[in-house]
Amino acid sequence: MSRSKLILGEFLPYQLSITSNAVSEFIARSYRGRFGLKIPEWRVMAVLGERASATQRELVAATQMDKVTVNRASKALVERGLIGRAPNETDGRSHHLALTPVGQELYAQIVPLALSVEAEIEGILEAGEAAQLVAILARLRARVSEIERKGG
Repeated sequence: MSRSKLILGEFLPYQLSITSNAVSEFIARSYRGRFGLKIPEWRVMAVLGERASATQRELVAATQMDKVTVNRASKALVERGLIGRAPNETDGRSHHLALTPVGQELYAQIVPLALSVEAEIEGILEAGEAAQLVAILARLRARVSEIERKGG
């Protein structure tokens, strides 16, 4: 499909972006008022809920958010007592971040809500389409990473 004119509403990267934003905002509304978390803060908590701990560099890689966003989210979560910081023995410039007991409790409250929202979103799709969409998105991410590595 080769076009000579850009029509933003038909531009695939734009469609991916606005769809991602809409889904993220839909999920965030589900827990923002109830739990007082912004999207980046929830993403940091979600990664830490899956792991024992992570450095900010690992959080940047896992969430695909920039360093500044991860730093701000982490700082806000530390201030709320939801995550704690421990020195990184192998790298004195970084810290290991982990959910505190209060953070683990909040995470345990949010997970069922997040999973129900996911089920609601998947319910929009026909049988098998969610798995297809996941596979297509993974293929797109892999190919974009490959193109970036080649300097394209």
